[in-house]
Amino acid sequence: MYGCETLGQQGGTAMRRNEEVAQLLETIAELLMLKDENPYRIRAYTTAAQNIRALSEDIEEIARQGRLDDIPGIGEALAAKIQEYLETGRLRYYEELKQEVPEVAVDLLEVPGIGPARAHRLYETLGITTISELLRAAQEHRLRDLPGFGPKVEERIAREAARLAQRTRRLLLGVALPIAEEVAALLRRHPAVEAIEPAGSLRRMKETIGDIDILVSSRQPPEVSHAFAQLPIAREVLATGPTRPSILTREGLQVDLRIVEPDCYGAALQYFTGSKEHNIALRGLAAERGWKLSEYGLFDKGGQRLASRTEEEIYQALALQWVPPELRENRGEIEAAREHRLPQLVELSQIRGDLHAHTDWSDGHDAPERMVEAAIARGYEYLAFSDHSQSLAVARGLSPEQVRKQRQLVDELNERYAPFRVLHGAEVNILPDGTLDYPDEVLELFDIVTASIHSAFELSRERMTARVLRAIEHPAVDILGHPTGRLLPSLPPYDIDLEPVLKAAAEHGVAVEINGQPDRLDLDDVWSRRATELGVPLATNSDAHSVRQLENMRYAVATARRGWVEARHVVNTRPLPDLLAWLKRRAAYR
Repeated sequence: MYGCETLGQQGGTAMRRNEEVAQLLETIAELLMLKDENPYRIRAYTTAAQNIRALSEDIEEIARQGRLDDIPGIGEALAAKIQEYLETGRLRYYEELKQEVPEVAVDLLEVPGIGPARAHRLYETLGITTISELLRAAQEHRLRDLPGFGPKVEERIAREAARLAQRTRRLLLGVALPIAEEVAALLRRHPAVEAIEPAGSLRRMKETIGDIDILVSSRQPPEVSHAFAQLPIAREVLATGPTRPSILTREGLQVDLRIVEPDCYGAALQYFTGSKEHNIALRGLAAERGWKLSEYGLFDKGGQRLASRTEEEIYQALALQWVPPELRENRGEIEAAREHRLPQLVELSQIRGDLHAHTDWSDGHDAPERMVEAAIARGYEYLAFSDHSQSLAVARGLSPEQVRKQRQLVDELNERYAPFRVLHGAEVNILPDGTLDYPDEVLELFDIVTASIHSAFELSRERMTARVLRAIEHPAVDILGHPTGRLLPSLPPYDIDLEPVLKAAAEHGVAVEINGQPDRLDLDDVWSRRATELGVPLATNSDAHSVRQLENMRYAVATARRGWVEARHVVNTRPLPDLLAWLKRRAAYR
């Protein structure tokens, strides 16, 4: 394994750019094969790709000097295509070629074991049009009798197609993060591991994740790679090697490890955390000074390394504040970091309580006492019971009589667990006309009321918006729950205009929820940021239906952080007396 300085002087980013162009040319060659083009033409692209991959120079620098046709196998026409791609990031010829070749055949090429000839045969003989159809055909043993296949090839294709289907499926943050953290915790014990951290969109806490990538700092990569393959959660080893091993977990999820030297770790962590847009902006700042920034470090014009061991060094050398991973989306964070005005993002440790939790009185799984004890164990000062209202029969919504009985229980729990405070609340359904699911005399019994939509999702945008606006205007409503109703990835948001909804919430002092259920994360990051701009109070809640789901608070806070939310914006960062004072002011409207 090379040292960081050596790689940086060789131009790590340049080598990646060379590889990128080589892969493009190889893909064009595969498309030409699918078209049964002249084999000499196909060979020209594969030869050019091989020669570019073998270059020791930066192909972008060669292009700037007008020397592309000096590369063996690259004539005037091919040089023009490469120049177009390097300058624009696109190649018109490639785009046109993809339109001419059946798209399905191109997709099939992604499956290891499926080359152009096999992809063409599958399409022509079986009419296979998706990777899922390929998987089904392999499982039904319809491939083995085709020329060039056989039982062993069929078995391998079935396995690889299933893996590809898994990799292309977006994972919920709440699914991917615990797996990554378990892997990191297990490897952290190994003496060869000096530092370890999830990377990519997972570290940025995006609501859905593609690959689970983990970065490790070590001076002994083979030992770490071996330990990774031996982890108890590994069902199968997909790839070996000293720096880029990969496993399949018991749950069928792929985890990729990247091992770098300690001197590179900070630069690699910054690079592989992304996002692409954020990284491009950082590289632009470096380029303005004549420097180069890559996964190996920040280098000056002479190739001297300026920073690489920590992310903080990278940002500081570029005259920036360190940017929290959740903000790295090129949405103004670079400018804010340059001016030292990044927000002080809310932290999980600042949350004083949870304002949305269900018990077994409605559709929760655990008794109120257990929920309270779990909240106390988390260090909370308060917890709001928010069981469903009467019309939501599927969730065993509480009748007015049950509400009164639960009120008695809440009073008893508050005596038993003082100074911890149980808030008697409800998640009250907003009916299609915007009225609430309890009469006012029942609503007056609650300490806190969350209003949410759980039915009639098909209303027009105008009617849905008016429905929510009417609920916000009701004096009993303290919080608007999961305001778009989405369920990732199956149920899109209902059609609603959030801008007037947020403005109304700000006007009436109603908090808007950031719901921590991993398949909700609603309000999302973009609208959470807009809410703070409009002065809307926010509530980060778990929407827990069990003791275990109180952990969902971390996902609500992560979403808030992605939305530039600070502790001062969140009502449940307030100590109990301050929260009660806020609720008292809300009660004055009633």
